[in-house]
Amino acid sequence: MSIEKINQAKAEIVSTSAYKTITEFFDADSFCEIDAFAKSGESFAEVVAGFGTVEGMPVYAFAQNSDICGGAMSKAQAAKLKKIYDLALKTGAPVVGFYDSIGGRLSQGTELLAGCGEVLNAAAKLSGVVPQISVVLGTCLGTNALNAASADFVIMSKDAQLSLSVTGENSSADDNAKSGVATIVADDAAQAVEKAKELILYLPSNNLNMAPQSFEEAPADDGCGCGCIVSKTVDGNSIVQLYNTFGDNSKVRLARLGGQVVGIVVTKGKNLDCKSATKIAKFVRFCDAFSLPVLTFVNCPGFESVKCAAKVASAYAEATTVKISVVTGKAIGSAYIALAGTGANADVVYALPQAVISPVNVEAAAFIMAPDSMNVSVDKQSEVAENFAQENLSAYNAAQNGYVDCIVEDAQLRTTLISALDMLSGKRVSTLSKKHSTI
Repeated sequence: MSIEKINQAKAEIVSTSAYKTITEFFDADSFCEIDAFAKSGESFAEVVAGFGTVEGMPVYAFAQNSDICGGAMSKAQAAKLKKIYDLALKTGAPVVGFYDSIGGRLSQGTELLAGCGEVLNAAAKLSGVVPQISVVLGTCLGTNALNAASADFVIMSKDAQLSLSVTGENSSADDNAKSGVATIVADDAAQAVEKAKELILYLPSNNLNMAPQSFEEAPADDGCGCGCIVSKTVDGNSIVQLYNTFGDNSKVRLARLGGQVVGIVVTKGKNLDCKSATKIAKFVRFCDAFSLPVLTFVNCPGFESVKCAAKVASAYAEATTVKISVVTGKAIGSAYIALAGTGANADVVYALPQAVISPVNVEAAAFIMAPDSMNVSVDKQSEVAENFAQENLSAYNAAQNGYVDCIVEDAQLRTTLISALDMLSGKRVSTLSKKHSTI
């Protein structure tokens, strides 16, 4: 083929929206395309794929090309995606997928099904080995949706759709955020791309590397929705909000502490419902897979169900990454055990001076341990129980019995946690030989 025809073909590819998206994602002039001239029927394959750098970090990416047959999945597109996943597995670099497709080329029949299956299999092999991010910019239905939702993080533009159903029912970004599928909702496609670039900087390239370090910044009130204790503790302007509208009784965040990336779990003083528990368990397992330390701020009276408790307890117990718990309010019964106690297998447990740690709720504890003091009118029992808790179920009492390592005041918490992270940076844990847990 002549140089003129090759350049003409390049110009045709470069002019598409997918190519523009992927080059906006990568650092300037760093994108190297793979299988640029691969054909799907008479047209080019419906995806742009390759590698480059994001703030100097190597990343693989693909962008479905809605300008060509609506970005429909085909055996040619599947082959390009599988090559990207295989290269990421060999080299240990993250994969970011930009989804915008009307579905699949149904005329290809079983060849299409086989190609989709190979893509899903390749992505599954990568899970826990390299981080995977899906960015849904337009329509994403059927098998495309299955592949997108399997990533570690799903970023959706507000006008995007993600659904297994070809009807697109309940497929909006807000619907997927409320169901726990979408991790982050962006205002538009441009912001979704920027969110993906930001997230990459908080993730290690693979499960053997550390997350990128940064310069330490003084704390600032980031308005993270976690309560002022978190904002006063972590580095300023470092909090990344995740799953904001899924599970209201807990919050999960990525942040930096002393320049180091950490996972943040916050319980908000209410019983953990199944959505809140599922969010915590998923996040802790992700952090563990990539050795990100988990800081848990505990203020929780318990769980709404045994199933919720089992999910969270299993995730914490199995995690071998650095785990530090801080009891900021009440840690009652199963909540203390699963999030801060022996069940969580926490490396260090701190408590604020006002913390309360009890095997049962404070009113029940007062009735059991000091029944005479509760011989008051019903409207005063709650106040009497709280006073009893501060005197008999305090953090100091727990520390005396070895259930809290140290009582730390708010102003000292940041430096204490940074010191603990430094101390635990060399943590090594041997585990039993098994494929995976079943809880």
